[in-house]
Amino acid sequence: MNIADYSAVIFDMDGLVLDTETTYLIAKQQAAQAMGYGMPERFWLAFSGMHQNDIEQKMLAHFGTDFNMPEFNTAAAQIWRDYVDVHGIKIKHGFLELLDFIVQQSLPYCLATNSNRVNANECLRLAGIQEIFPFIITRDDVQRGKPEPDIFLSAAQALNVDIKRCLVLEDSSTGIVAASRAGAFPVYVPSVLPMDSFTLSLCRVMRRDLEAVLESLRA
Repeated sequence: MNIADYSAVIFDMDGLVLDTETTYLIAKQQAAQAMGYGMPERFWLAFSGMHQNDIEQKMLAHFGTDFNMPEFNTAAAQIWRDYVDVHGIKIKHGFLELLDFIVQQSLPYCLATNSNRVNANECLRLAGIQEIFPFIITRDDVQRGKPEPDIFLSAAQALNVDIKRCLVLEDSSTGIVAASRAGAFPVYVPSVLPMDSFTLSLCRVMRRDLEAVLESLRA
């Protein structure tokens, strides 16, 4: 990767900038168990990057239409709140250093997430970086969420940069598909293992974490 090839950087949030996936997993597993359902880690992590509505549809398909989704969502939200109030949300390794480098290069940047705006703002606040992104594009801002390209196209428009000149950093298959469809340069920093071959075929570069992305850009 050559930093001179890009005019802007677009970050995903969950699993890429913030370690929210861990907090969501804890809350949803405990809520499901309280209702008498098992939710293995691999089952939940398969939903990485998806919007809540899509996750709910897949859960109903798996558990059955009699699964009480409102009860589950209420319980999971309360468990999540109790957990993050105590533990906060961690920033992923290498993000702050990478962002410093991007700022030094005078590259515009923004956040583009499948989360709704209320949730995105709350997660950023809990991580202590609520003011760090000049632009935040959420699922509320577009007609279609990832894996459709709308969020990234909207982000490029907000940055006033051609999407083809945008470096997109994503941790999920859903995000990589969206970035590829948008015509951006997708970099895969997986938060869920093992990696599937389809996602690997769509990403232009894969790195283990954001520190490794920074090392590549510096080189």
